[in-house]
Amino acid sequence: MLRSPFFYLFTFLLLFSCKEKTLTNINKSKPTQKEAINFRDKGILNFEKKNLNVAFLNFNKAKIISETIRDSANIAYNLIRMASIQQITGDYYGSKETLTEALPYIKRRDIFSVSVNNFFGIADKELSLYNDAIYYYKEAIKDCTDSISKQSPLNNIAAVYIKQEKYEKAITILESILNRKFLDASAHASSKSRVQDNLGYAYFKKGKNDKGLLLMNESLKTRRLHNDSYGIIESYLHLAEFYAKTDSKKSNQYALDAYKSATKLNSIDERLRALQFLILNDLGRKNIGYAKKYITLNDSIIKIRNNYKNKFAKIKYDSKKEKDENQKLRLEKAENLVALKEAEKEKIILYASIIIASTTFVFLAIYLRKRYKHKTRLVEITTAYNTETRIAKDIHDELANDVFHAITYTQTQSLNAENNKETLLQKLNHIYSRVRGISRENSNIDTGPNYSAGLKEMLSTYNSNTTNVIITNIEKINWESIEDEKKVTIHRVLQELMVNMKKHSEALLAVIKFDSKSNAVIIDYTDNGKGCEKSKIIKNGLQNMENRILATKGTITFDTQPDKGFKAKITLPK
Repeated sequence: MLRSPFFYLFTFLLLFSCKEKTLTNINKSKPTQKEAINFRDKGILNFEKKNLNVAFLNFNKAKIISETIRDSANIAYNLIRMASIQQITGDYYGSKETLTEALPYIKRRDIFSVSVNNFFGIADKELSLYNDAIYYYKEAIKDCTDSISKQSPLNNIAAVYIKQEKYEKAITILESILNRKFLDASAHASSKSRVQDNLGYAYFKKGKNDKGLLLMNESLKTRRLHNDSYGIIESYLHLAEFYAKTDSKKSNQYALDAYKSATKLNSIDERLRALQFLILNDLGRKNIGYAKKYITLNDSIIKIRNNYKNKFAKIKYDSKKEKDENQKLRLEKAENLVALKEAEKEKIILYASIIIASTTFVFLAIYLRKRYKHKTRLVEITTAYNTETRIAKDIHDELANDVFHAITYTQTQSLNAENNKETLLQKLNHIYSRVRGISRENSNIDTGPNYSAGLKEMLSTYNSNTTNVIITNIEKINWESIEDEKKVTIHRVLQELMVNMKKHSEALLAVIKFDSKSNAVIIDYTDNGKGCEKSKIIKNGLQNMENRILATKGTITFDTQPDKGFKAKITLPK
């Protein structure tokens, strides 16, 4: 599977079995209905064989035919199946569009509405829209017909609360589920172990380590007993995180077990999570191999998911285009019949309209073109003036005195002495560094749709034969929701960190990890360089970073000691 955590999503789709019997028996006498059912069944078969592209195409064709005969039930069913495929391949925004398309065809609260709300919740959770995810899970619970079916969305809500660090709320929900007697049946062992693992993890994050470890170990034991392959991976990852700060050897072992199990199941996301622990637990040379594996896997999954997104979008676009063209042909035929009856009258009106419209358009285009040129020219002049003023001020404030002192030094000191030459070179190097700093400060940064790619490209330039730079989760940040000023600040501060690493740290490995909370963007920087005394941070030029972050109401903290690497944590409100 491309996304193993979603193997449990389709428990909802299994509930469609009774509904499908009804769908199959509707209007069998109509050829178009039989054709729709045929495509739908092909989609189910290809889905089971993991031919996701073909399955998506089959469900889309079944949906289009169902639209022509106004079969709401089959339209909704096929759209839900299409959305589920998009979620498996990581296309969460696309799945939400497909689910929204299904809403008008759901006439009452039933298994369809439960599934739609549950899938909305999963998409928003993966997109870090946690409040929205909780809303949809609660809507799914409202439509559940019995207490057992409510437990899955309840567990999902608890998982979101853990993401939001609302551990008490998560613990309350998970304990109420765990107290349900039906979970003691062997048929529900997988569900019980999942609740135990989540509850133990919540206790651990709350600081109750003993209680959390006991529950997570019980869950792992149950999962091993029932051969719950995917559940075992999740247990390993939680235990790897549990021991990360107290016993790196145990943490590495659990992470390695998770990596091996995920590799057998071709579960790429879990392999990446396991590699993160293996890399961060020990930033020494021996883990360079893990870092390279991480980069290769991460680049591969991004390409695969982007290919799926493009294919799904093309399938939907082509079908819509074909539908629009057919409708257009029918409309044109009707219009031609009307036009034949009043041909002469229509010609006169048409010619007159074309002449008037063309004349008006020409004059309007000329006017707008002149106005646009004038406005653009004013903007260019203003921008150039502001930039020149800012650069002039920087040069006056930062460079004038240094240049004057350097000139004075050459006039008052003998340059034949080696020490004096070295001092002069240091002064000139200082001036050069300041000039480069002014250049960087005033260079343009693209804050549009290509911002993420530009930021990643800038960070990647610091890769070298001696230094590996790893960038994680940058694609998960919804950059469009962040103000341009904050994007510029992030770019500048990370650039300063990378320059500092290059000049001072002699690091073999640097890791930049991005994370998104409901109201903040968090960036963790870590390298395994030689570090420094905290008292020397200001001298290394890092005070400028703190000023930038504070200006956007964010925070930045530094953690460093000699020979123990350098860490920085940046938090910016959205």
